[in-house]
Amino acid sequence: MIRGGTGGGNTRNGLLFENEVDLSVFLNKQSGYQIVGQDVFYNGQLIAKTLKKYELYDFLSNQGIDWRNIISRILLPDNSIFVFSINTIFIIECKYQETSGSADEKLQTCDFKKKQYQKLMSFLGIKVEYFYLLSDWFKEYKYTDVLNYINSVGCYYYFNSIPLSDLGLPE
Repeated sequence: MIRGGTGGGNTRNGLLFENEVDLSVFLNKQSGYQIVGQDVFYNGQLIAKTLKKYELYDFLSNQGIDWRNIISRILLPDNSIFVFSINTIFIIECKYQETSGSADEKLQTCDFKKKQYQKLMSFLGIKVEYFYLLSDWFKEYKYTDVLNYINSVGCYYYFNSIPLSDLGLPE
């Protein structure tokens, strides 16, 4: 699977989509990976840190950053991973849909949210990538424009799976 949603859900080396995806649980099942708390080890070497929901703000606080002085409303990522070697945090929002609903419109907010995360991380010099992990529902033709928009603003989407390499992680 490559950026822009091309590829298949049969990717073996990717984060799989299952309604509620837990990146730490997934990584812990991969060969060479071990998760201890939020720390991600690969072949015994610390390579990243996972940060779900409020854990992102605990991380910022530990770095001496109070989010309230930077953005006006808290954003809670479904999953995120800070990969040390490339000084990048990947924000991963999971959207599962089986009928029309609110997730439809949430896809259009990626540009704003990515910019908010960039504000937060700029004080640490950390680059931000914003990904959607989508269910097959969003392959319908009616989402063509919004999927094109996601890519046009420098965000990315994947269907059912994100390859580890696209998260800056070894496979």
